[in-house]
Amino acid sequence: MKRVAAIDCGTNSIRLLIASPGPDGLVDIVRRMEIVRLGQGVDRTGRLAPEALERTRVALASYAAQIAEHEASRVRMVATSATRDASNADEFRVMVKETLGVEPEVVTGDEEARLSFTGAVRGLSAEAPYLVVDIGGGSTEFVVGASTVDSAISVDIGCVRMTERHLHTDPPGSAEVTAATADITAAVDRALAAVDGGRAATLVGLAGSVTTVAAIALGLTSYQPERIHHARISYDDVAAVTARMLESTTEQRLAIPVMHPGRADVFAAGALILRTIMDRSGMSSVVASEHDILDGIAWSITS
Repeated sequence: MKRVAAIDCGTNSIRLLIASPGPDGLVDIVRRMEIVRLGQGVDRTGRLAPEALERTRVALASYAAQIAEHEASRVRMVATSATRDASNADEFRVMVKETLGVEPEVVTGDEEARLSFTGAVRGLSAEAPYLVVDIGGGSTEFVVGASTVDSAISVDIGCVRMTERHLHTDPPGSAEVTAATADITAAVDRALAAVDGGRAATLVGLAGSVTTVAAIALGLTSYQPERIHHARISYDDVAAVTARMLESTTEQRLAIPVMHPGRADVFAAGALILRTIMDRSGMSSVVASEHDILDGIAWSITS
């Protein structure tokens, strides 16, 4: 059976999926995530930091070994927000080619949104059309469609970018939260207008900020993807988790059993983005999905 390898390199994390296509969808062989914070400081400096590039190289070398071990016939690596913004993106491309053996594709926000949608809606049984939101480290993608994409946009709000731009104290002060909320609201309103988000029947949320909100709202004592995938979380629960996270220190967030250590310092901003999207779209609930752009990348190379 043909195996493919997909790599999603975002602002905060880099993820690997080695899978085979099956009659009911992708069959996972390896699914991994490492927090490398590639976008560290990019919003301020416009450049990828040397230490961030090195963290990413180390993770990629490990991924390359697993790809070889499992004899994947096709490999596609997609790089997103941080590398679109960086003036030294060429250094990143050279490093990836030397480490992985393939060129990274620095995709547009529109293509990122379409890949996320493809990964999210396969196997989803909820009322269409969908508003799919992928909250990343540097950007958030908004996509509306049913079986295919009708409209998509990417805006520069993400958990790392908003934390670095606004949430400087631990926990953040009220003025910082107000400034972040205003920034996020302006971007969300622009995105919802661009994709006609008001006509969507179901909000689907992707990536670690959303799935971690879901895990906390569900009261899980360990991170259980099978419980989180397609769980429907109410607005009230999202708002409660967000308020709690904005009032917590990073150390307090680290003590939450489902919290990935590499996410704790930026998680409050991610939850705030999700809450604001629900506020502005009027959605009463969000369906969390463990399948996202990584699955979309894999599907794109299975044929």
